[in-house]
Amino acid sequence: MPFDDIAGQERPKAVLRRTIEKGRVPHAFLFHGIRGIGKFETALVFAAALNCGSPGGDACGSCPSCVKMKAGNHPDVLVFRPDGAFIRLAAIRELQHQIQFRPYEGKRKVFLLDEADRMNEPAANALLKTLEEPLSGNVLILVSSRPYRLPRTVFSRCQPLRFDPLPEERIALFLEKTHSVGPEEARIVAASSGGSLERALEALREDHRSERKAVVERIASCMEKKDPLDLFALPALFGETRPEVSGILQEIEGWCRDMLVFKEQGPAALLTCPDLAGWTARASRLLTGEDILNAVAAVRRARESIEQNANRQLTLESMLFKLVTL
Repeated sequence: MPFDDIAGQERPKAVLRRTIEKGRVPHAFLFHGIRGIGKFETALVFAAALNCGSPGGDACGSCPSCVKMKAGNHPDVLVFRPDGAFIRLAAIRELQHQIQFRPYEGKRKVFLLDEADRMNEPAANALLKTLEEPLSGNVLILVSSRPYRLPRTVFSRCQPLRFDPLPEERIALFLEKTHSVGPEEARIVAASSGGSLERALEALREDHRSERKAVVERIASCMEKKDPLDLFALPALFGETRPEVSGILQEIEGWCRDMLVFKEQGPAALLTCPDLAGWTARASRLLTGEDILNAVAAVRRARESIEQNANRQLTLESMLFKLVTL
C-alpha cells in the first residue's frame, strides 16, 4: 500500500517520503493527532516503504517485502498494543529484546507502539532507556491521539509529526465514492465527524445514529424539565466500553457547540449535527452563552476522565447533573 492510499495527510506523507529519499530517518517518531485520521495506517505504510525493495521513498506494494507487509507477517515490523488498559512492562521488555537483533530480511527493524500514551509508568521508564541509547538499523514509531499523556522525557526524544483532522469535503467525497453514500447524507456525516474518518464510518451505522439521537434527546428533555432525578437512567445509554462512551461524549460535545453557534447566528447557522437542529434550537433558548460554554467544558472533562479510565458511572452522573442544573 503506497502513501497515496492514505486519505489526506499530505504534509506528514511528504515529510516521511523525504526522510527516506535523503536517508536521514530519525530513530524514533511520534505520530500524533485525533483518533481515526490515519496515523497508524501511515505508520504501516512508512514501515513498508523503509523496507521496500524498489528505489524511492514509497512502498511499491508488489515486492516480497511489501507482500509480507500486506499479509501482516513481515518479520522486521513488530506492533505493540495495550494489553487491557495499558501497554505493560512485559511488552517493552520484548521490544528491547527484539531490538538487539539485526533485521532478518529488510533494511530496518520497525517497532510500532499503537496508543503509546497508554504505557504504564514502568513501561514508559523502560522505553526511555531505549530512546536514550538507540541502536542503528531500528526505527520506533509511537502513535497517539493523546500525546499530552506521554512523559515529557519520552516525548522530547521522538521526532513529532502532527496529523491534522481531515477536511469535511474530503471525508464526504470518500463516503460517496467508497460507501455509496448520497451527497446530502455524506455531508451530514462528515460535518459531525470532527475530521475523523473513523468517526464518520462509525456514524454510518444506523444503530450509532439512533443511539446518538436518543442520548441527546433524553439530555435535552432533562434540561427542559430541570429534574436531576430523570438523568440517573441515562448512563446506560452511553454504552459499555471506553471507546463507545468516549464516542458518545464527543457527539454531545459537538451538539453543545452547535447550541452556541445557533444562539449566536440563529436558524441560518451551519451546524455540525444538522439532524438534531430541533433539539439544538430548544436547548439553546434555555441557556445563556456562558451556560453553554460551561456545558462544553463539562462534557470535555468527562471525556478526558473516561479516557483515563475513571469510574464510568460516577463520571457520567456528575457530568449530566451539571448539564441539567445549568
